[in-house]
Amino acid sequence: MEPATLKRTPLFDRHRAAGARLVPFAGWQMPVQYAGIRAEHVAVRTAVGIFDVSHMGEIETRGPGALDLLQQLLSNDVSQLAIGQAQYSVLCAEDGGVLDDLFTYRLAPERYLTVTNASNHARDLAWFERHATGFEVEVIDAHEDYAMLAVQGPSARELVQAIADSPLPERFQAGRRLLAGRSALVCGTGYTGEDGVELLIDPADAPELWDEIVRRGATPAGLAARDTLRLEVCFHLYGNDLSEDRGPIEAGLGWCCKEATGFIGSDAVRAARDARPAEKLVPFKLDGPGIARQGNAVLGGGAVTSGTLSPCLDVGIGMAYLPAGRAVAGERFEIDVRGKVRRAVVATKPLYRHDEETDG
Repeated sequence: MEPATLKRTPLFDRHRAAGARLVPFAGWQMPVQYAGIRAEHVAVRTAVGIFDVSHMGEIETRGPGALDLLQQLLSNDVSQLAIGQAQYSVLCAEDGGVLDDLFTYRLAPERYLTVTNASNHARDLAWFERHATGFEVEVIDAHEDYAMLAVQGPSARELVQAIADSPLPERFQAGRRLLAGRSALVCGTGYTGEDGVELLIDPADAPELWDEIVRRGATPAGLAARDTLRLEVCFHLYGNDLSEDRGPIEAGLGWCCKEATGFIGSDAVRAARDARPAEKLVPFKLDGPGIARQGNAVLGGGAVTSGTLSPCLDVGIGMAYLPAGRAVAGERFEIDVRGKVRRAVVATKPLYRHDEETDG
């Protein structure tokens, strides 16, 4: 896409002024890196980084039928959400294929906010609207109402707490706070494997809040570091590790599927759980040089879905679907990486732990 056709977040000018490399991503012009992937990655692992994730989508459901609608759409048991809690789930098609993975926050007794992946937002919104018929509920595209910042790292909470008017929500909690005098929905969630918060704020407030958090020591980080961070801790990326062609059981997400709620696709998910899938998604490390990438074939069956060089482990890592009989920790296999055979071993999650030495 030409830059003129790409959408821009409220922080675009900040990224350009900071010398970010801007690239097309899901219809947006987004910063892929600033000083460098390794430096940004290590800053998040050892101190605090800040990401602009305003391209993510938001859907609000509200009204007496909001819970019933979400129970039909989302794989998890939304009835277990207390006000101020967050929950991870997947959105399934009738055949059990994954349409998206989502976070939902319960903001009030009859009001919920669901965060979608940027590339899927329009489709997710249409799916919500299509299935809302017959429910006493409003489905609202809330994307224009929010900018979203992710402040992540061992020092993230301390930094944000210093500008907050009251204690921050804990992990998987969410609540309104004033941050440097600006109202924000502060969510104890993230995508890096580190502690921290995600901040949903008025787009007009985003530049000054970004400036304040950076001034206090947060390192701006781009999409590339976001990807290496999530892969070290084996978080899924839609379009790589999840897709309509894969179900949540084979992807290792059965824990967030509560078939008893009767969500769309639940019968197919239950059947897959009972039958046990032919392939399973596993994390791996390369046993030697090289970097496996999405689409690289596994010899003997299977394929790599995500791969990178781990900045903390200094070795090629990734995730791949393997035949179920081989998807066990310690299993060795080979990957065709652009015509070169690279050896790999099935690892356990997460690939990186804080007791590992971080390359700084």
